Amino acid sequence: MIGMKEALGKAKPIVAALDTSTAAMAMAIVRGDEVLGEVQSMAERNHSVEVVSKLKGLMAACGVTAETLEGIAVGRGPGSYTGMRIGVTVAKTLAWAWNKPIVGVSSLEALAYGSVPAEADGSEHWYVPLMDARRGQVYTAAFAAGGEINNTWVRFAPDAIRLMADWVDELADRASAYSEFHEEEGSLTIIVCGDLEKHGEEAARLQQLCEESGVRVLLSPSLMAGRSSALLGAARLARGEQDDVHSFVPNYTQLTEAEVKLREKQAAERDGR
Repeated sequence: MIGMKEALGKAKPIVAALDTSTAAMAMAIVRGDEVLGEVQSMAERNHSVEVVSKLKGLMAACGVTAETLEGIAVGRGPGSYTGMRIGVTVAKTLAWAWNKPIVGVSSLEALAYGSVPAEADGSEHWYVPLMDARRGQVYTAAFAAGGEINNTWVRFAPDAIRLMADWVDELADRASAYSEFHEEEGSLTIIVCGDLEKHGEEAARLQQLCEESGVRVLLSPSLMAGRSSALLGAARLARGEQDDVHSFVPNYTQLTEAEVKLREKQAAERDGR
């Protein structure tokens, strides 16, 4: 994986990771950049029932105990509101009980990182993860690797909820501007990954728009993989980073309908309406 060996250096922390922000409950255990084991289960409605038992089972299968574990990584979203809360709550509880450092990982970044090929071809690649957010919207972000930036993994668009149609236009404009400064054909490939089922039409439109600029767009439907969260989390720990276990919260990206109504009510009461 791009940049992991460089980021981890000589450090080989044993890290357990879990992400329940999507329908796929994903978890893994790594030792540095080595994946010891992973689990992926399509059981969205049973995340709260199975997550602890599956994590403990995975640790046992990998020969890892609470004592030998050196950190916990957790997908902090965006994604399913209930799913995020389950994963973060479990990770915080275990980190506190076992006295282990906790690191949050963007679920979108993990989804994108899971689409990085084992062998790069030298050209620049953009990774655009998608999670359906209903009403023509997606949770999305954008990352780049390869080409002029070599083995560096770079974020160039923040995690956010966006209208898919507007996002396609923005990406196509970026790709066109990129191709103007890079005349060689095939210097850029865009990989759109994640939940494409409800956004296939717009993703195909991105392919059409980018084709005019000589930019290749690959559509890669994919599920969350625990190893991506684990590797990204291990890299953070190896750099000496960690989050505060007490103040750590999911990245909800947008308020729930109930929260919106509550804030509107509170604002009305303050204004005396």
